[in-house]
Amino acid sequence: MTLYYWKKELPFQYPFTISNGRTKTHQPALVVALQLGKYVGFGEAPAIAYYNISVEDMMADIEKKHKFIEKFALTDDPGRYWHYLHHLIPHNPFLVSALDMACWDLFGQMKGKLLYELWDTKWENTPLTDYTIGLDTIDKMLEKMLAHPWPIYKIKVGTPDDIAIITELRKHTTAIFRVDANAAWTLEEALTKIPLLKELGVELVEQPLAKDNWEGMKVLYNQSVLPLFADESCVSEHDVEKCNGYFHGINIKLTKCSGITPAQRMITKARELNLKVMMGCMNETSIGSAAIANFLPQLDYVDMDGPLLQTQDLAKGLIYDEGKVSIEGKAGLGIMATFLEG
Repeated sequence: MTLYYWKKELPFQYPFTISNGRTKTHQPALVVALQLGKYVGFGEAPAIAYYNISVEDMMADIEKKHKFIEKFALTDDPGRYWHYLHHLIPHNPFLVSALDMACWDLFGQMKGKLLYELWDTKWENTPLTDYTIGLDTIDKMLEKMLAHPWPIYKIKVGTPDDIAIITELRKHTTAIFRVDANAAWTLEEALTKIPLLKELGVELVEQPLAKDNWEGMKVLYNQSVLPLFADESCVSEHDVEKCNGYFHGINIKLTKCSGITPAQRMITKARELNLKVMMGCMNETSIGSAAIANFLPQLDYVDMDGPLLQTQDLAKGLIYDEGKVSIEGKAGLGIMATFLEG
């Protein structure tokens, strides 16, 4: 295989803010491509400061391991490439994820099938994606919501004004609300806010407490009137079992867990434990979002609104229609890269 890679900066329509004052106006990302003969597979990994992995870090690891990344002989199991990369680049799951994604895209194109078809899943009963409203003033959050009518909103919380925010937004829509505290609440705050959020029509709560507050999560799990989903507490496949009895479901991020291959195992384990499964985005373009889309038949909930939040995209082939996602392409991820045109 031949490897290519690019650094990209994708601007957001609105500054993207979550709890603890973390704000960004652009999403830095690494895009990779693996070519084998006439076929080219693409992968993407956004850089996230919270996890201390930058695009420059990923590019440095590529430079160190370039010839070994290309050396793998792709046969009938793309999962073998993930295992190869997992040992070759053990400390950079983001890069492994991008390369694993590109390999799956390449393999699907060679077989002439979309990934969900390769996995023998049927495109039916797929969940709707939400649209994220980042933290801001209440007026600005309302403005964002009204500018983007949508059946489901994921609303960032984690401030003293959480209930006031949801109360005001609820006055203007009957859409489903989900809230994401990004680990910002104390146990006492969560116990107070969650019953009020339920009364306001909130469907679920994502990562209410600090990622390592397992003692607090046990108390909250036993008392919560809303389903609780792990995000920061469930990074890799080794975390799934730890969430059992502390959360009602997990949010799988392809970039964090190191790719499509381990995400498949995470879903299998979650089902064994009767945990609900959400798959979330990290503001990927249509390249990374297409990988999420192929998992839709296996998911209970999905958050894949990256292309909706940004003003530029790198590929075409994903269609968003009031939360319903469809794939136009016929093989691999189902997308066509556009950033190389011209």
